[in-house]
Amino acid sequence: MFKRFGAPALLLASLSAAPALAHHPMESMALVPSPVSGLISGLAHPLLGPDHLLFLIALALVGFQRSMRWTMALLLVGLSATALGLWLPGLPGAEALVSLSLVVEGLVIVGRLPALSLIPAFALHGYVLSASVIGWESTPIAFYLLGLLLSQGALLTLSLVGLRRFSQGLPLSQKQLLAGVMVGIGAAFTWTALVA
Repeated sequence: MFKRFGAPALLLASLSAAPALAHHPMESMALVPSPVSGLISGLAHPLLGPDHLLFLIALALVGFQRSMRWTMALLLVGLSATALGLWLPGLPGAEALVSLSLVVEGLVIVGRLPALSLIPAFALHGYVLSASVIGWESTPIAFYLLGLLLSQGALLTLSLVGLRRFSQGLPLSQKQLLAGVMVGIGAAFTWTALVA
């Protein structure tokens, strides 16, 4: 039963947050930048953005047959891109490109693009996560990065190790359906980012 309805349920659950919540909780909770609020923000940020959350969870469908080193390499790519975003902020259209990365991921799932196409997409996700902390002092930023490392590490481990077993049992038709749903979601999020 779970194999039949579990994957669509995961996709729908990840969409329960509106795209407007793709920001860190600092503003909504009226927190001042500090080590504690930086850590909370880093832990929560990938969970509050449906495009980030869906991208990380759906990596299970890609079929990476990699070791844990691959997961660590993806984390390093993402965190390096976050650091780059702190140093060189303001890439035009970055949020739209993040949403478009869901389209790329869907095309990878159905074999239209190579899996290595997700490395720049992952870097882009890391890059945009830096925008919310630009202007903070170095200590809260360090705790924010630690929170990102912990939350993204847990989500990556879940998707690439835990959910991979589940996704291997899905029939090709369900993977294609999920990939089509991701392409549609990515296109809708991209359109929203462009017209907002």
